[in-house]
Amino acid sequence: MDQKRRLELNRLLEQCSISISKYELINQALTHPTFVFEHPKDKLIHNQRLEFLGDAVLDVVVAQYLYHNYPDKPEGQLTKIRAAVVCEASLACVASKINLGDYLLLGRGEEMTGGRTRPSVLADALEALIAAIYLNTDIEQTFLFTERFLGEEISAAANSDDYGDFKTILQERIQKTLTENVRYEMLEEYGPDHNKSFIVAVTVSGKLLAKGKGKSKKEAEQNAAKKALEEMD
Repeated sequence: MDQKRRLELNRLLEQCSISISKYELINQALTHPTFVFEHPKDKLIHNQRLEFLGDAVLDVVVAQYLYHNYPDKPEGQLTKIRAAVVCEASLACVASKINLGDYLLLGRGEEMTGGRTRPSVLADALEALIAAIYLNTDIEQTFLFTERFLGEEISAAANSDDYGDFKTILQERIQKTLTENVRYEMLEEYGPDHNKSFIVAVTVSGKLLAKGKGKSKKEAEQNAAKKALEEMD
């Protein structure tokens, strides 16, 4: 890793109030698979394995935060709040706030098609970054990072009547003017068994409203419904 890249990563870490002496995992967290494919001689490792770990770590730290800060909420509500916080849209929003896209290593095609601002790319990179922080420090530092940068999203989800249930909101809005039900169709399923991704389309009367991606079918449906609501607004 050259000095310029090290300075870039140090700037990101300072912005996030993280002190780490080893930059290799941080660089890996921000390395998209397309970059590795286009630069085989560099022998870099892409961020998908870190993303897998970060997804699990994020579930734990958000659950811990909710457990301690919302003692009156039952398990079912806590589960819905956590799902709203760790969804692609929420994570991409947080990644944008810390300008994570500026630090990504992307392949030429991904760069040209808007990869630096693509929600799925940003959300994956944030999860990978959380894993890198966890491996380089400890769970306490990871908790502090999550609290600092996802605290606003957690509070918003916890104080929302629907807990991020965009499917219900969309259905209710559609039925104010139409009698048809909202339908969700699986378009694509890809990735290894331990790290699958799903793309779902939401339609009404055969008309496409939006598409959504997620780590599960339910998350993809929620993201599709959220995008449909954004389009309607």
